[in-house]
Amino acid sequence: MASVNYLFRSTKDKSSLILRLLFRHNGIDYVYGSKTQVEVSKQYWSKQHKKKSKNIDVANKQTEINAELNKIENQIINSFNSANPDEVNKDWLQTQIDLYYNPIKETEDLPTELLKYFEYFTESKKNEITKGTLKKYNVSKHLLQRFQLEQRRIFQIIDVNDKFRISFENYCLKNSYAQNTISKDLRTIKTVCNHAKYNGLKTSHQLDKIKTPRQKTEKIYLSFDDLDKIDKIDKRRLNDNYDNAKDWLIISCYTGQRVSDFMRFTKEMIRYENNKEGVLKPLIEFTQVKTGKIMTVALHPKVIEILEKRSGDFPKVISDPKYNLYIKQVCRIAKLTEKIKGSKTSELIVDKESKNAVKQYRKEAGLFPKWELTTSHIGRRSFATNFYGKIPTTYLINVTGHSTEALFLSYIGKSNKDLALEITNYF
Repeated sequence: MASVNYLFRSTKDKSSLILRLLFRHNGIDYVYGSKTQVEVSKQYWSKQHKKKSKNIDVANKQTEINAELNKIENQIINSFNSANPDEVNKDWLQTQIDLYYNPIKETEDLPTELLKYFEYFTESKKNEITKGTLKKYNVSKHLLQRFQLEQRRIFQIIDVNDKFRISFENYCLKNSYAQNTISKDLRTIKTVCNHAKYNGLKTSHQLDKIKTPRQKTEKIYLSFDDLDKIDKIDKRRLNDNYDNAKDWLIISCYTGQRVSDFMRFTKEMIRYENNKEGVLKPLIEFTQVKTGKIMTVALHPKVIEILEKRSGDFPKVISDPKYNLYIKQVCRIAKLTEKIKGSKTSELIVDKESKNAVKQYRKEAGLFPKWELTTSHIGRRSFATNFYGKIPTTYLINVTGHSTEALFLSYIGKSNKDLALEITNYF
């Protein structure tokens, strides 16, 4: 049960009232405050507001202010009753007050069907997200279309509740989707529904509680020994395409960047700066596609070797699918055949007996030769993992672009136990 009261908190003679929201959740009392636009004098609030007055002007003012405060209180309490208490904080309260003064208009023009709103959502986000993110959203949307077709019903935004989650999970599992894929697509659907909620559309009270567990994934990377084997492949065993991809793979493992970034590297991005000893050192400057961050990354001697081999140029640019295909063969030629846990994409033919047989792709978990698990992302993780403990983590995060050390450690698979064991090396 929540309650609201108002306070005058200012040293000025006239100021806006502070609204305080008070509630108890899981045995803990919470109090959050935020400013309203109801402005009164200190004299009025302390001496006149709560006392019955025979002065008609004061009485009219009391009625007017109480009416306004009651409207704000009703909106806050109603919003609280439909919210998840775990998500109620000062920012939440400020948002509700902002919505009171600037209510979202014309919600009746927004689609309430889940798929139609999905399309509205992706269209509205086109200029805010990368092509890669948009592609992921569309993959989730197409999965939702197939699910809706099988269920023979049109889902509304308000239908996304726990029952929807169970049906969606069962459909995905029946169609051989991996648990982490299901989790990712459900998170995307929740994102769409939360966007609709922000725009004033009704959502299920269960929406915030919808969660699907993620399975721990293996952190596949190329060790320094692996990179040495790749570097020492007999040139006669590589055609031009493989040699080109091999060089890009080494560059990615020593710069720690995504394929969307390193595949855009050019010699024009390189500049030279003096270090503390006054020695000129090569750096590369670029803007990350995914984050929009302006990056400056030092070039490792291994990268310099490749540039010198190519007369100062980076390797030839190739498409992501071809790069993924070529580096697998490079790692196979380098004899990275040790079997490790992981998952790889396998082809699945749906409705084989029908003329409308469709090829789809699913993640298959198991033990595979390392070369088969090599993808374009392996360079970024290899850099982070190989140099962890050798280079200060602060510097590594600056290169990889992770926003926090916790995210970086999760990325390379370091648990609390791993960190505790590493601390013993310092004792």
